[in-house]
Amino acid sequence: MNNLRNSPNSIYSSFDVFPTRKGAAIHIDKFARALFEQFDGGLLYVLGNEQLPNYQIEDKVEIIRFNVPEQNYLRRALMFSENLSGLLDECDENLQICHFRDIWSGLAILGRERKYKTLFEVNGLPSVELPFLYSNIAPETLEKIKAQEKLCLEESDFIITPSHSIKKKVLSYGIAENKVQVIPNGAFIKPKTEKPIDAPDKYLLYFGALQSWQGVDVLLRAFARLRDLEDLYLVICASNYSRRAKLLTKLSEKLEVNDRIIWNFGLREEDLAPWRDNALLSVAPLTECSRNIEQGCAPLKILESMASGVPVIASDLPSVREIMTDREHGRLIQPDRFGELARVIRVLLQYPDKLAEMGANARQKIEKDFLWEHSIAKLKEIYVYLLQN
Repeated sequence: MNNLRNSPNSIYSSFDVFPTRKGAAIHIDKFARALFEQFDGGLLYVLGNEQLPNYQIEDKVEIIRFNVPEQNYLRRALMFSENLSGLLDECDENLQICHFRDIWSGLAILGRERKYKTLFEVNGLPSVELPFLYSNIAPETLEKIKAQEKLCLEESDFIITPSHSIKKKVLSYGIAENKVQVIPNGAFIKPKTEKPIDAPDKYLLYFGALQSWQGVDVLLRAFARLRDLEDLYLVICASNYSRRAKLLTKLSEKLEVNDRIIWNFGLREEDLAPWRDNALLSVAPLTECSRNIEQGCAPLKILESMASGVPVIASDLPSVREIMTDREHGRLIQPDRFGELARVIRVLLQYPDKLAEMGANARQKIEKDFLWEHSIAKLKEIYVYLLQN
């Protein structure tokens, strides 16, 4: 792996491929930039892939991507952690702060004598998420991971979460409340873009990842109940292509709605924005599972849709209620109920004036409470606090 060429005074570490069109990568971009603005550069340590260079420099930021062809998740995670330990061995007295997003980074950053400050950004916990990705993961492995989570939470100097739901999960580990602060995800308010040339006149939109907890299958089943609305289409802008897309396209064929579904994959923001800005409704059909309930989430798709002035139909979950209000910014419905989802869509489409009103309210809500500028300002205040204490 690459060695450091400079001696960083700040490190941002995340066990995520960066950049991608996933919500995690958008969040990393905003917060890593805030860190490096505050400390005039530093080291960004992330995962890589075949399309991204293992090493690059942008302005005063060194980027090292861990790109090892190891398919086993846990082995790869531990290798990522071990490599970060090696990079930390190269750092001298200049290092002031380490900001990390995962326990694999935390084990390396916290497991040594240190003079630098540490900030743990908890967007999710592997003990909750891994069973959804690997159903055969052993219970004893999960218990070990939980112990590592607790260690990282206890040893870090400060913790931030993007929602109160995730903060509640962090506090359940016995962490003092004054050590944890919520800094919500954000969005930007931008001028509305023109509708894509190939877009249908009327369409619903889902954009984001395709994991099972996103509930895209529920949306497809709901859309099948709207097949009598012959001029209505469903546009799915997936953050990247995956085997889940094949499963979902097969489901759409079985439901006989595949001819009215438009798929886009891995769109850049400038290409996604026109689809988002001109949708009738944006749908976030999150499932009622431990990943979304016990741990919580902070869906960027909802924030970005609201910032575009598009009303949202979303699952009525605690973390979603932190962002939007039923009948004011869109509709909240019981999760996993495709019949109810279809009914609510059908009713809303009959009231275009109400849709426009909810879209305008949603945009105002983002301007008031969820701009990225606000979140970044709060983050920089925490950096100052850490260095002064």
